[in-house]
Amino acid sequence: MARKTIFLLALAAASTVLAASGAPQEDRPRIVALGDSLTSGRGIGEADAYPAVLQERLDGSGYHYRVVNAGVSGDTTSRALRRYPEALDGDVKVLILALGANDGLRGVPVDQLTSNLSEIVEGAQRRGIAVVLIGMDALPMHGWDYSVAFHRAYDTLAARYRIAFVPSFLTKIMTDSSLMQSDRAHPNKAGARAIADLVWPHLEPLLTKVP
Repeated sequence: MARKTIFLLALAAASTVLAASGAPQEDRPRIVALGDSLTSGRGIGEADAYPAVLQERLDGSGYHYRVVNAGVSGDTTSRALRRYPEALDGDVKVLILALGANDGLRGVPVDQLTSNLSEIVEGAQRRGIAVVLIGMDALPMHGWDYSVAFHRAYDTLAARYRIAFVPSFLTKIMTDSSLMQSDRAHPNKAGARAIADLVWPHLEPLLTKVP
């Protein structure tokens, strides 16, 4: 058998194995998770962060999407505002918007937080991209009034833009020590799975199964 024929047969066999294994395909429509270290997987790695867990859930449920982890440790809404257009290039169907925790730590004015998140949501909607907003809370280090206003900003945004909303997800994770790393600031692997569990019921209704 000619060497070229052997090569072509081997290539065809390899392609069959990859297809059968459900290997990720670059032509899948994308779900972009835009966030900070809570999204990027600081301390546990991207492979165990909640976007990767969502990918497992999608594959296991028969949804033909690719989740892109666009989390950057330390990111604020202002920084994300500068980089989000590039993150949404291409065939993006859903944006998971998980930003604001670092704004709250820095005491960024709530009006500025709201303006930044509004611009990102509006930019996504102009492209026909559905949005899942993750609600954040600010620790009372800047006063109770600030924390209350910060919390309410996410409720207001979700209602204004009529988008899917996961309320106060940080509070639900951070108050359970079994879900947190030793720094008490970032979820462990179990915490990342818990985040995915909170996001999934709001994400799945936005998806379409491809026969």
